Amino acid sequence: MGKLMKYLGRYKLQCLLVLALLVVQAICDLALPDYTADIMDTGIMQKGVDRVSPKVISAESMKDIKLFMTEDEQKLVDEDYELIGSISETDVLPLEKTVIEGKVYVRKDLDDEQLDKLDDNMKKAVAVCYMSSQTQFDKMTEMSAGSKKTESKESSQQMTPEMLEKLKGKTMLDMVRMLGSGVSFREQMTEQLEKTSDMSLDQSAKAYIQAEYDKMGVDLDSLEKSYVWKAGIKMLGMAGLIMLCTIVVCFLAARIGAGIGLDLRKGVFKKVISFSNQEMDSFSTSSLITRSTNDIQQIQMVLTIMLRMCIYAPILGIGGIIRVLNTNTSMMWIIGVAVLAVSALIAVLMFVAMPKFKIMQKKVDNLNLVTREILTGLPVIRAFSREKHEEKRFDESNTDLTKTMLFTHRVMSFMFPAMTLIMNGVSILIVWIAAKQIDMGNLQVGSMTAFITYAIMIIMSFLMLTMISVFLPRAAVAAERVDEVLTSEATVKDRETADPEKKITDGVIRFEHVNFRYHNADADVLEDIDFTAQKGKTTAIIGSTGSGKSTLVHLIPRFYDVTGGKITIDGIDVRDYTQSSLRDAIGFVPQKGVLFSGDIDSNLAFGCPDASHEQLEKAAEIAQATEFITAKPEGFKAPIAQGGNNVSGGQKQRLSIARAIAKKPKILIFDDSFSALDFKTDVALRKALGENVKDSTILIVAQRIVTIMNADEIIVLDDGKIAGKGKHLELLRTCEVYNQIVQSQLSEDEYNKQLALAGGKEEN
Repeated sequence: MGKLMKYLGRYKLQCLLVLALLVVQAICDLALPDYTADIMDTGIMQKGVDRVSPKVISAESMKDIKLFMTEDEQKLVDEDYELIGSISETDVLPLEKTVIEGKVYVRKDLDDEQLDKLDDNMKKAVAVCYMSSQTQFDKMTEMSAGSKKTESKESSQQMTPEMLEKLKGKTMLDMVRMLGSGVSFREQMTEQLEKTSDMSLDQSAKAYIQAEYDKMGVDLDSLEKSYVWKAGIKMLGMAGLIMLCTIVVCFLAARIGAGIGLDLRKGVFKKVISFSNQEMDSFSTSSLITRSTNDIQQIQMVLTIMLRMCIYAPILGIGGIIRVLNTNTSMMWIIGVAVLAVSALIAVLMFVAMPKFKIMQKKVDNLNLVTREILTGLPVIRAFSREKHEEKRFDESNTDLTKTMLFTHRVMSFMFPAMTLIMNGVSILIVWIAAKQIDMGNLQVGSMTAFITYAIMIIMSFLMLTMISVFLPRAAVAAERVDEVLTSEATVKDRETADPEKKITDGVIRFEHVNFRYHNADADVLEDIDFTAQKGKTTAIIGSTGSGKSTLVHLIPRFYDVTGGKITIDGIDVRDYTQSSLRDAIGFVPQKGVLFSGDIDSNLAFGCPDASHEQLEKAAEIAQATEFITAKPEGFKAPIAQGGNNVSGGQKQRLSIARAIAKKPKILIFDDSFSALDFKTDVALRKALGENVKDSTILIVAQRIVTIMNADEIIVLDDGKIAGKGKHLELLRTCEVYNQIVQSQLSEDEYNKQLALAGGKEEN
């Protein structure tokens, strides 16, 4: 996870913007259920009456409410209301009548905090006023008579028989009006009010206000529609804001993911380009291709999903829990049960599937390796009639990967129906529990709906985290593999003291008692190599297979660094040049000719992009490539397929030689580059080299004696050591290893003839 997160470092500001937008989106998402509940409870059930404190109320009704208020409560009401003569329909509420006759109280323009304080101040008094207006005096008297508590009889005992006679068939409100105070009645109902939920008090108070509005001629249908429209418009606004946030977050997440993918591909490519042969040997080509493509794609996809879902899920889940606590704490245990069920499900699925995710990427690697080997070696496979065997090998690798992927997908596919079952079960449980509370008056239908929505939001946040956990293991493995490439230190790198201005002028190469050993090898491949290759002369290197010829010339351009001794060019250690300066002066022709997709012209100019066409033609002429190039209809513009697969081995080698010559380097290295040439072309090419490349230091690694017989100096390698050095005839006479090579390649007559020219073989 840490490796994934560190890739986001360059995009801190964009990530912070994504976080801010997700917070805004979550706030809007969490507000929508409350608006739905308000539309159902306040807009529809309560006809748009949203507060206990009425906007306008008749003086008579306010007088009734004040009967149940303390002096302090009455004082606050007097401060927040204004008594006026009448009110027109355009002032406060939608009225059916043009004007309400008589004195009315109009609520002053208060802020939300003042309104909340006024609501709390009036709620109990209005609720008691409503309940007293709905309770018959006779019924209350009978209940009081049957009660063991004598305090409840106090009010009736204070009344005269005449008063009791008048109150028959009347309400408790009529009794309070007659007594002139309802505070004692409210105090007597304290125990009942304490048992009554705050929501029931609120509903009772609003029912009274609704009845008062209706009595005053307020158009309740219009009030209801107005409330619903306002709430609906707010919901539409929030939905629009959610949509905008979602679009911007998706855009930014995709942009960040694509940017990280671009950065990683650049980083991996730049790092691989800097690798020496030692690092290339430790990473297989197929693995590097997989790391550069499939692995980075996995990282890019997961980071994009993480920014969109992994951050949003906890915000939504925590916000949902907070909202649930504010809605109804008595059903919080249902959320706890749901969270435990979801957590248990995720834990089981991850325990089963996680190990498979960790090995899946390695199996993708293996499939890529097998596929690449088969496609690359297809001619050999056909030549040996091994198609069936390779098909079987590919099928085994493919089937192995498919089985692993099917297993993980089947396990994870169980998650979604299980999650759906949990969510539906939670919804049913909430409805069942909430129905009882609604019946008791402790909960409203809208609040129940909001609770269900919040519960599903909380479960969905866990589901989103689960979805990211499906991709996270593969991405974590991919991140480790990519990071392994990015953090690999190249064994061959420029010294801090290397001067980029230092250039090679003559190209005199000196091997000074050079030793070399491959990484983790037990013995040296080259030992005590000591010779000098002069400017304008040809130095040839010959020896049996595995004697270290190619390794020796690979040390000059620093494909590897020596492990003992040193190599100097113009008297300066090659490690004191920058790699760029060193390799700019070298024209290297590898053992296996490598061409790039394009045309002949672009391949010849590969090492010298600014070369003129005449320069390229001259290089092709020296390399004996002009004949087959001009035979093509397009000439130098003839297309070259990937890897040069549309030209023969000899043509590929000649083009590789021409590419090195076109560069006009100070040093030319031919690593067994004439092996695919016929003898006639070989002779002509070497002759052209001698005539046209006179100022360069030439090193030729060869297997054929005829290729190196005329070299100015021949180095004979045997098991990584110099067995002899000198000219052809001298070595034929003095070096047994060289003599055996010559004898094995020439006919007996030709060998005897060469031996005679050498003056006979010296006895050791």
